[in-house]
Amino acid sequence: MKMRILTAAVGAAWLLAGAASAQQPAAPPNLDAIPDKMPWATPYGPSISADRAQAAAAAAAAEAKKRGWAMNIAVVGPGGGLISFLKMDDAQLASISVAQHKARIAARFRRPTKVFEDAVQKGGLNYVMTLDDVIASRGGIPLIENDKFIGAIYCSGGTGSQNEVVCQVGAATVNK
Repeated sequence: MKMRILTAAVGAAWLLAGAASAQQPAAPPNLDAIPDKMPWATPYGPSISADRAQAAAAAAAAEAKKRGWAMNIAVVGPGGGLISFLKMDDAQLASISVAQHKARIAARFRRPTKVFEDAVQKGGLNYVMTLDDVIASRGGIPLIENDKFIGAIYCSGGTGSQNEVVCQVGAATVNK
């Protein structure tokens, strides 16, 4: 009987210690840190051509189809202007504008949209939500050619991770 009580007490203490350590908040990011280099400073290049934008969208659509996911796929130039758009059969209608919006954000900020998701979800950088037009959700991928930013691709219709994996296939047609 004493052994059971002792075992239960040790087990309870272990659970409480684990819960206490699991509940410790992460250290807040140092917003006063000054990086040596500008982050996300890839210089702008000429816009992706319509043919290459369509090829990137087609590659993303082929990946989505292989996985059984219906997606909307937008490819934009460096300024965020739409170059190519592909709506797969049965892709949800709400994702049409979402795909275009997030591709624009990846282009205008010259970074993957996962950066914004991580900033809010993992970094506690809630000020990111105050930036114009930002949606903190992964899937927007910059398109880089010859070390120049030529556009971005975004897929919408699935979960963030589904959108991201499909867009990575489309982006790979440019980002080598």
